Amino acid sequence: MTRVYLVRHGVHDLVGKVLAGRMDDVPLNEAGRQQASALAAFFADRHIGRLASSPMLRCQQTGEPIATTIGRSMETIEALNEIDCGDWTGQTFTDLDKDPRWHDWNAERSRAGMPNGETMLAVQTRVMTLIDTLAMDDSAPMVLVSHSDVVKAIVMALLTAPLDHHDRLTIDPASVTTLDLWPGGGKIVRLNEAVPQGVAA
Repeated sequence: MTRVYLVRHGVHDLVGKVLAGRMDDVPLNEAGRQQASALAAFFADRHIGRLASSPMLRCQQTGEPIATTIGRSMETIEALNEIDCGDWTGQTFTDLDKDPRWHDWNAERSRAGMPNGETMLAVQTRVMTLIDTLAMDDSAPMVLVSHSDVVKAIVMALLTAPLDHHDRLTIDPASVTTLDLWPGGGKIVRLNEAVPQGVAA
């Protein structure tokens, strides 16, 4: 059995305001950097054997203090990347709320897609291919730093839950979702765990 910690990146200035998607210039803000430091302290004594991250800057900056603390290099894995938001990348949620396609997307993630972007099913397919590979590795626990929709896609696949129910899950910035994986399956140990703040790594 393999333990995997799914980490959502720390907070940045666009959270709740703009659909950042794959914008490559979205750094953590001060609160996000503090969250990253708290995550590093959280993982300090958990004997992590592997650390990997989405290529997005906000994930890389979340993972860097963890890498320093646990003494491991951080891999970049494309399968952990944020959903490709296509034409909606960089749009405010206020503007998106006026687009009927946005409401269609959020109501039927199993069917709808983003204009010139990715479907939720495509995200789930690529990331579960990675998860299935990791389930074959029974070595030390690993940390994967990614994004809310990616974490949701993994959780829903393990629960065999419909993608249309994505809004029944909350994955907060800097939260940790813990999985135990084995070949052909896995279970959710903890979901959306908040890491205590104010503890130095």
